[in-house]
Amino acid sequence: MVGDKEGWEGQTVLTVDVEARHMPDVVWNLESFPWPFEDNSTEEIHAYELLEHLGKQGDVASFFSHFYECWRILKPGGHLAATVPMWNSPWAWGDPGHRRVITTGSLVFLDHEEYRKQVGITPMADYRRSWRGDFERVACQETEHNLIFVLRAIKPARI
Repeated sequence: MVGDKEGWEGQTVLTVDVEARHMPDVVWNLESFPWPFEDNSTEEIHAYELLEHLGKQGDVASFFSHFYECWRILKPGGHLAATVPMWNSPWAWGDPGHRRVITTGSLVFLDHEEYRKQVGITPMADYRRSWRGDFERVACQETEHNLIFVLRAIKPARI
């Protein structure tokens, strides 16, 4: 739909939700892979208060699968803009629908260049075999209640 969503005039905006009653453009369970979008098909993904509802804490495969789907459908240089609750916010685990926390440390695993700098030096685990995508952190801000970040898709991945 072009120009019919407030604040997005002239842009094609697709909304995705698992609930048809919310009237999204695409009804899809984001726990099902692959997501119903072509590779390199969009310049931006906006995921506000969404990522903490996917996967589960400690599930390495789902963590990387969700971020891989974002990376896969973004065009080279495309951006993922997201907000999630801060790890120490009462809402991080207070909301019964939250399944994991994402921190600035979590984002390191998504950036192959930064990952290489830290793996083997810091106590982080080596999951590089599990991560085929690549993001560069463009912006990151911690507020009292939220982690706000923007990642840029690096293609091809710097594996």
